[in-house]
Amino acid sequence: MQKYCLGIESTAHTFGIGIVDFEGIVHSLINDIFIPEEGGLHPALVREQHLNNFKTVIIKALKESELSIKDIDLIAFSQSPGLGPVLKIGALIARMLSQVLNIPLVGVNHCIAHVEIGRLMCKIDDPLTLYVSGGNTIVSAFESDRYQIFGETLDLAVGNMIDSFARDAGLSHPGGPKIEKLALKSDKYLPLPYTVKGMDLSFSGLYTASKRLLESQDFNVKYNLNDVARSLQETAFSMLVEVTERALAHTEKKEVLLTGGVAANKRLQQMVHSISNEHGARFAVVPLKYAGDNGAMIAWAGILRYQSEGEHEIGNTIIKPKERMDYIKIPWRSGD
Repeated sequence: MQKYCLGIESTAHTFGIGIVDFEGIVHSLINDIFIPEEGGLHPALVREQHLNNFKTVIIKALKESELSIKDIDLIAFSQSPGLGPVLKIGALIARMLSQVLNIPLVGVNHCIAHVEIGRLMCKIDDPLTLYVSGGNTIVSAFESDRYQIFGETLDLAVGNMIDSFARDAGLSHPGGPKIEKLALKSDKYLPLPYTVKGMDLSFSGLYTASKRLLESQDFNVKYNLNDVARSLQETAFSMLVEVTERALAHTEKKEVLLTGGVAANKRLQQMVHSISNEHGARFAVVPLKYAGDNGAMIAWAGILRYQSEGEHEIGNTIIKPKERMDYIKIPWRSGD
C-alpha cells in the first residue's frame, strides 16, 4: 500500500504544500507566495498571509493529488533555517496535523531539502551543489556523513542582492527574471567590485557599486539599465563560478547540481555547465518547478529522514532559524 508525506514549506515568502509518496513521486505542489508592495520581506506581514491562507493551500494540494487528508502517513516541515516568525507558522500547523491525524512528524533542514529534491529529480547521485536563492548562497558536497560547506556568502545571498538592486531600479518583485531579461539586451561591461575571500563571497560591495551607477549623472548618458544589469549579473555569477570550480577541483566530484531559485537563470546555468564540462563532470539543474522554495522538497527530505531514523518527538520540533546544513548528519547517505 502506497504511503504519502505532506510537506510544509514556510521559511520565507512561500507557504508551500507538497504531497510526495515514499517512492519519490510528486502528487501535488501548491505555493502561496507573499509579494511585497514595496521594500523587502516584512516577517509580520508574511506571517499574517501564511496564517490566512494555509488552510486553502492544503485543500488545493489534497484536491490536486486526489487524496484525502486521511490518506497522509507522514507530516514534514521546514524546521531550519529561515525567518523565525514565519518558520513558527509551518511548525505549528505541522504539529497540529500530526496530533489530530495521529501520524508521525519530521522536521527538516530547508537547505538539505533543496539538495535532495535536486538529486531526486535529476537522478544525480553524489554532486557538488551550488545552492543559490534569495536567502542562501552555498557550495556544498557530501563528505564525512554531512553536507559540508566549501564556500558561502559572508553577507547578502545572491538572490537577495539581485532583488534589492531590482527594487532600486524600480522593477517589481521578483526582480531576478527581470534583471536576466535586461542583461540580454546589453553587450557592455561596467567594472564592478569582485569580492572572493578564500572560498567565500561578499556581494554587499557589488550591490552598493551597482546602486551608485543608477544614481550617477552618467546613467542613461554613457550607459543604461541594461548595461548595469548585465555587469551586475556577470560579476556575481563569475564569483559564484570561481568558488564552485575550486570546490569541484578539490572534491573531485563527478556531478554538479545547480539548485535554488536563482538556478532558473539561463546565464548562470550556462556558466556552471561550462566549468562542469572542463572538469569532466555531469551537470544538472533542478527543474524550474522545484527550483524555488516548495513543499515537495520538504516532503521528500522528510521521507528520507523518517525512513532512516524514525519520527521526531514533539519536543524535538522546535524551530532553528540559524541552523546550518553542515551541522546535521545525513543518515540516509551514510553508506556513500
